[in-house]
Amino acid sequence: MRQRALVARERTYAHAVAVNNSRRARAARRRKRRVAAAVNDLTDAQWASIKAAWEGCAYCGKTTGTMQRDCVMAISRGGRYTVDNVVPACGACNASKCNDEVTGWLRRKRYDERLFLERYVRIRAELMSAERETALTVAPEAGSLP
Repeated sequence: MRQRALVARERTYAHAVAVNNSRRARAARRRKRRVAAAVNDLTDAQWASIKAAWEGCAYCGKTTGTMQRDCVMAISRGGRYTVDNVVPACGACNASKCNDEVTGWLRRKRYDERLFLERYVRIRAELMSAERETALTVAPEAGSLP
């Protein structure tokens, strides 16, 4: 009788793992389609300037380790990988935030929400103005012939 209980438990576990894997696979496919459908125009140079401007994790301030690209507005909520939506995040913050709304997540983690939002607005404005200046200097002047 005890052997039957063990076999039944193993089957239940195997079924749970199989269901979980298929759910993960479906979620990964949905995410891949969402990312491909959105306009994601973040270049490596832009990412480097974002990391330099934040000088570490945008949420907790950690400066060591590799920073990951985190969308302030999650892709599952309509966000995109663009200059005005991406911030550097340490692995722990990025995994913890998942696809949560950023201000609610900051409150739950007891991080300084106001500091993040003020820095986000200031850095985003600086980066966007730098992008506009670069576009103006690179674009040929109107009416000039090559």
